Amino acid sequence: MSIRVLAVGRKHESWVEEGIARYERRLRKPWDVQWDLLQHSSKADDVARAEESARLLKKIGHGDYVVLLDERGKMLNSPQLAKALRGPIDQGKRVVVVIGGAFGVDQSVHQRADLVWSLSNLVFPHQLVRLMLVEQVYRSQEIMAGSGYHHV
Repeated sequence: MSIRVLAVGRKHESWVEEGIARYERRLRKPWDVQWDLLQHSSKADDVARAEESARLLKKIGHGDYVVLLDERGKMLNSPQLAKALRGPIDQGKRVVVVIGGAFGVDQSVHQRADLVWSLSNLVFPHQLVRLMLVEQVYRSQEIMAGSGYHHV
């Protein structure tokens, strides 16, 4: 079960790469995370948002289950996230997580999303969001497996 992350932005910084690698090593097959980093638009504001959104949508397949990270999205605790991922995983769908650029994504990406998820009411740097995301993927795997990693 592969989770594909589409993120607008530059490659992982070294400290992020180290943290991501730590959690990716813990993932048990068939779980894994595939990263697809898209370059920022050279434009600004609405033009950048539209350009980046169009490129993101081209990378999403028709049958993919799309999770959009957005600070205005639905707040989920870790068990709720695991439950939200279980359905598409059990149906054999590929889960695609979208992290927009500095100006966010436009309405077309919101409309394509099956779940709009907020990590917090706070806004985090994209590099940190990537690390937090892969930890939550690992946590979801462990919750689904019934391990003791997640303490309630």
